[in-house]
Amino acid sequence: MTTLDVEEADIAWGDDAPVLRGVTVQANPGEILAVTGTSGAGKTTLLSAMAGLLPPVTGLVLADGEKVTDRDQAVKLGIVLIPQDNGLAAILTAAENISVAVIATGGTAAEARRRTAESLEPLGLSAQANQLIEELSGGQQQRTAIARGLALRGDVLLADEITSELDAANRQRVIELLKAEAARGVAVVFATHDPEAAAACDRELHLADGEAVWARP
Repeated sequence: MTTLDVEEADIAWGDDAPVLRGVTVQANPGEILAVTGTSGAGKTTLLSAMAGLLPPVTGLVLADGEKVTDRDQAVKLGIVLIPQDNGLAAILTAAENISVAVIATGGTAAEARRRTAESLEPLGLSAQANQLIEELSGGQQQRTAIARGLALRGDVLLADEITSELDAANRQRVIELLKAEAARGVAVVFATHDPEAAAACDRELHLADGEAVWARP
C-alpha cells in the first residue's frame, strides 16, 4: 500500500497568499489521520494538495516517493478523494454515479455492478440505488459520495468533511467503514470539525493560523 507525504509545503489558491505554510505530514497505510481545525483553517486546502488538485507553491506531495503533479496522476497512483461538496452528477442515479467512476478508473462493467452494490449496502442505500441524485436528501447524497469513494478501492483515501450532514448513527457507520479501509491497508485522511470523529482516528493533525501542529502524533 501507499504512504503519502507532504513535505515543507506552502499551499495557496491561485495567486492568493498561502493558506498553509511549511506543512509536513505523513499519511501511513493502515491508519486514519484526522485533520482538524476551524472553518477556514485549511482542511480542504490540505486535502486538495494531497489529491493533486492544488500543486504546492513550495514543497512536495509524494506518493511512495513519487511526486504528485496533478489530479490525473494522483488517480493513477490510487489516491481517491471524497470531496466536501460530494461532486455527484445530479442527472444520474446513485448507482450510475458509482459505476461510471469505477469504469473510468479501469474497472469492468461487471466489477462496477458488483462494487456499486457492495458499497451502497453498508451505507443503507440499496433501496435508493436507482433514484436520481437530485431526488435524494442531503444526507443520502453525502452517503452516495462516500459509497463511490469506497467503491474505487484506492490505496489512499482522502475524506473531506464527509459526515457533516449525517445523523449520529450514520456518522458512526461511516467511521466504522473508514476503519475497515484502514484495516485493509489503506492510508486514510479524514478532515473533520467533529471532535468525537477525530478522537476515533489514530492520529490528529490540527490546523490553525496557517500552520499544522500535531495534536496526537
